[in-house]
Amino acid sequence: MTWKGSTIQKFRERYNLLVVLGATASGKTGLAIRLARRIGGEILSADSRQVYLGMDLGTGKELSEYSREGEAVPVHLIDICDPGEEFSLFAYQDHFYRAFRQIEERGKIPLMAGGTGLYLDAILRGYRLAAVPENSDLRAELSGEGMDLLQRRFRRLRPDAHNSTDLLERNRLIRALEIAAFLREHPGAAALPVTVQPLVIGIRSEREALRGKITARLKMRLDAGMIDEVRRLHDRGIGWARIDAFGLEYRYIARYLQRKISPEEMFQTLNIRIHQFAKRQETWFRRMERKGVAIRWIEGADEEAALRLIAGSAE
Repeated sequence: MTWKGSTIQKFRERYNLLVVLGATASGKTGLAIRLARRIGGEILSADSRQVYLGMDLGTGKELSEYSREGEAVPVHLIDICDPGEEFSLFAYQDHFYRAFRQIEERGKIPLMAGGTGLYLDAILRGYRLAAVPENSDLRAELSGEGMDLLQRRFRRLRPDAHNSTDLLERNRLIRALEIAAFLREHPGAAALPVTVQPLVIGIRSEREALRGKITARLKMRLDAGMIDEVRRLHDRGIGWARIDAFGLEYRYIARYLQRKISPEEMFQTLNIRIHQFAKRQETWFRRMERKGVAIRWIEGADEEAALRLIAGSAE
């Protein structure tokens, strides 16, 4: 397909964000890079683990891919946090909106690409988050209450809460209550700095083909040194519990390094868990659609099909 400036201009009159999403191993990063080159875009990563420095093979952070086969494509929201630090959804939104504005100021098209459903949803449905100070009086009031009571109290304050994992751990639940109470008293604190108008393209993958890609990619990454990557994280002072919290590759390689499982068990279990993770991603995307996010699906990482959607949306 031949691209003209008028087509891109019409697209920009209607949309200010292009999104490419899909399950792990679906080819979304490669497609996003090719599209960015065609339309003059810069990529905003939507991956909850690629934000961490030194976590490369285990997260699929193949930075050389952004400069392969042509002019390098700028990518943002990668390598912005030390793995020993927590990186919140609020922090992701804040970094996203700042990078989004900078891309627009350069006259480029922001292109969001990834598979972390919560990050995608936070931008596409505009979660209203805020920097909330600690409330010592409220924390003292909540300190003697049981989990059931805290959960009921949170649900009364936030019946539409996006992240149910906050209900499972006491410190996170108290922080969530603190935020909910603050926003009730300061409703303007979570005003969005940017209103996105997205065209969302989703990659649909045939089940068996995706399973084959996942297994082949896991073998490749193990051969490339993924076990050494996890060992280096621990040698840097990142504890096993913290590494376990990163899930998937990091969790099971860490268990192998601690001699809790054999190499064969590590590979087999990890392979199964990644397949299950891909299914959960697809379930999340369907939930996003039910909640109003319009996703235009294409079969595989088909560049021409994606470009036809972009061109058609500009008409």
